[in-house]
Order: sequence, then C-alpha cells, then structure tokens
Amino acid sequence: MEIHSPEFKANARIALHDASLQKALGNLRDGFPRKRAIAVSRLPEFEQLRDQARDLKNHILSHLDLYLETFERNCTANGGQVHWAADAEQARQQILDICRSVGAKTVTKGKSMISEEINLNDYLEQHGVQPVETDLGEYILQLRHDHPSHIIAPAIHLNLEDVSDAFHEHHPKYGFTERTEDAAELMAEARTVMRKHFVAADVGITGANFLVAETGSSIIVTNEGNGDLTQTLPKVHIVITSIEKVVPTLEDMSLFLRLLARSATGQEFSVYNTLSTGPRRSTDQDGPEQYHVILLDNGRSDMLGSEFQDMLRCIRCSACMNHCPVYGSVGGHAYGWVYPGPMGSVLTPQLIGVDQAGHLPNASTFCGKCESVCPVRIPLPKLMRHWREREFERHLTPSTVRQGLWGWAAFAKRPTLYRWMSRSANFLLRRLARNGRISKLPLATGWTDWRDMPAPQQGTFMDQWKKRQQSEQQQGGLL
Repeated sequence: MEIHSPEFKANARIALHDASLQKALGNLRDGFPRKRAIAVSRLPEFEQLRDQARDLKNHILSHLDLYLETFERNCTANGGQVHWAADAEQARQQILDICRSVGAKTVTKGKSMISEEINLNDYLEQHGVQPVETDLGEYILQLRHDHPSHIIAPAIHLNLEDVSDAFHEHHPKYGFTERTEDAAELMAEARTVMRKHFVAADVGITGANFLVAETGSSIIVTNEGNGDLTQTLPKVHIVITSIEKVVPTLEDMSLFLRLLARSATGQEFSVYNTLSTGPRRSTDQDGPEQYHVILLDNGRSDMLGSEFQDMLRCIRCSACMNHCPVYGSVGGHAYGWVYPGPMGSVLTPQLIGVDQAGHLPNASTFCGKCESVCPVRIPLPKLMRHWREREFERHLTPSTVRQGLWGWAAFAKRPTLYRWMSRSANFLLRRLARNGRISKLPLATGWTDWRDMPAPQQGTFMDQWKKRQQSEQQQGGLL
C-alpha cells in the first residue's frame, strides 16, 4: 500500500466533498457507537474489565521477551514453526519462501492489517502467487483494487451500489451475469465464488487477534467463518502478526475477548473465535500439514520504554475511530496509509516517520472521545501531543505555527501585557461577529474558510474568573 499520509489535507478536502463517501460515513455514525453503548450497558463490570486489561497489557509489555519466548517454545513443541521478522521485507520474504516450498500458486487470506502494513498482496503477485481475500469486505476491495478504510469494517466507505458494480464486473465468468442490488443475493453470490477459492488454495494466511503463550496458540476472531476455512482447508497455515499480540494464558485471552466484541461491533461476543495450536495431528479430521507463525517487529520494539509504549496495548477494536469526529467526517483513506483514526494518528508516525505522517496527530480535535471508549484505556490525545512535540523539536511544523507559538509564549510570560491583549482581542472579535459568528477572520483562514468561528463571550476568561471569585467572597461574607 502506497503512503499518502503527507497529502492528508488534500485527501480530507476531497473526502468532505465526496457525496457517496459521506452517505456511507453517515451509516457509521449511527451504527457502531450506538451498538457499543447498548452492549456496555449490559455489562456492569465493563469499567473494571478495562482497568484489568490495561494493567495486564502493561505487565505483558514489561515482560514481552519472556512471553514471546514462551510462545515460541510451546508453539514449536506442538509442531509449529516460529519465524522472527525485523521488518516488512523480511516478513514478506519468509512468507514467499514458505509458499515456494510447497509450490503454492494461490493463497487464501483472512483479514490481516499486518499483511496490509507489509504490502503482502502486491509482493506475492509480483512473484507468481495469487492471493485471494476471503473476508467479504476485503474481497470487495480487492476486486475494486482498493484498500481498507477501517479495521473491522474495511469496506465501510462503500455503498450497496458499489458492491453491485464490482460483482457485476468480475463475476460473469462464474455464471453470474445479472446485476443485482439485493444484499442477500450478493452475499449468496460471494459465498458461491469464494468456495471455489477455498478449495483451490495451497496456503492459507491469517492474522491473529492474540497469541497465547501458555499453549503456543493463535486465535482469529471473525463474524463470517472465513477464517476457519482459510486455516483448515489448505495444507499450510501461515499466521502473520506483530509481537505485541501475545498474552500469557487462555484466561487472559478471555478477558480481552469480552472487551473486544463489545467495543468493536457492539456484540456480546464475536460469532467465530477460532484457536489454532500447531498443524494437524494424526487423530485430527482436518487441518493444515504445516503451521507457521511470523512475528513482525517493524519498529514496535522501539516503542518499548518510550512515551509511545501505551500504544502497544491496542487490541484493534476500532472504537476510537468509530467515535472520532474527524474520522467520521473524512473516512479512513484520508489518513493515507494502513491505520486510520486516532490509533493511526499515533501508530503511523512511529512506523513510517513523523516527517511523513505529521499531519495525522495534528488533525485531532483532542475532544478525548477516543480515550473515553478505548477498552484498554490508551491515552490517545496525550500520545498525539507527544508527536506534535517531536514535530516541533525537529522543525517540521510550518514557520507560521512556530512564530505564532513564539509570539504567544512572549505574551504569556508577561501577565499584564497578556491580559491587555486578551481584552483587546476579545473586544475586536465581538465587533467582527454577526449573530454570534465570525465568517471571515484574517490570519485564521485555515479555520474560517471551512466553518464559522464562534464569537467570544463578554469578557476574557481571566476577567470572568475574577468576577466569579469576587462574587463567591461576597456571598461568603454575607453568610
């Protein structure tokens, strides 16, 4: 996937004027947040579970090497093979080597953001291996030569007619020649086509929601069952995941599963929660002959011990983007790479560089909604502020911003001058307002070109605070 994060502002402008996208995003704003609220209301201990999950994740990250080594030992004991990948290139090469070792021509893939991160599909195609996405949303995007715009609902930026067009263009060779916009018929059509790919695949590739150290298992969570068919039908199963996905025990995994579905889709539990523990045994009726787990670092170990370590607690539930007013306005593609929304605004600069992704942490309103719904309590606004600090330190912020901050600091160090300037600005802004709004403001066109600016209330904050204190003192004296 090509990097377009530096064009975030241009991407956002296009998204705001895309009627089809805005229609699709309207469904998001009314869907996942409401369902999450209902699901959470049915679980009285939800807040306590969030605390437990945060603390457990912090413990895991403090002992990550121990749990990864334990996972490798137990996975190997069960007949699996563990591969360590320092970066995307190494991970891609390891997967290609495994495919070539069994003469694979086609592979089926369960939904995996890590495979998007390492641009796996293009790499396999360039080397003669055809990947087929099996998650319905990912499959639709693959037909359209598109990329996910959301983590759990990758095709959320599309509407029903877009899906109909894609199927009508690509499915006639499977006998489907009539165009339909009936959702049930489209689902049945996709199921029929997908079965052929499941049977023909030589290798199945999935991600992993979690790795369990005590059993050497991986688990994939889906609502469609495609993950099960991707893991059990081919003769080789490859799991590609990142190092922070490990948890100590099956009981610990169950804690995160209770939070994941409720935070993601508002379900009590996902439909399919499938554990894989090594290749097929002699007593098993199905399953792969080989089981490989590729553990990708790709910059994550650099986050350990840094101010960004909290981001490694993320369980990829999408709650932050489901509730984010910025994501809800521009969608995921505007962010220009794999991970969108608030979590992407923290993770993307780490993985591709703040010089490439500096616009993302600057595109936050800091309303705090993302942190309030995060199941593992990641302080996302604070982490985005850290990236702004890094950007400022490296002189990557525009000179006008730096000069503005310098000017503000100069006034802030001089309280008398600051209060006088605040009163003057307050007075002038109220004079410029019409019906309590300011439609055009010099030196603030970045705001007023797109929205009106609310006029300030009567008096500065300091003046109002002083009056409030005087009023409370007078009331106290009367008492």
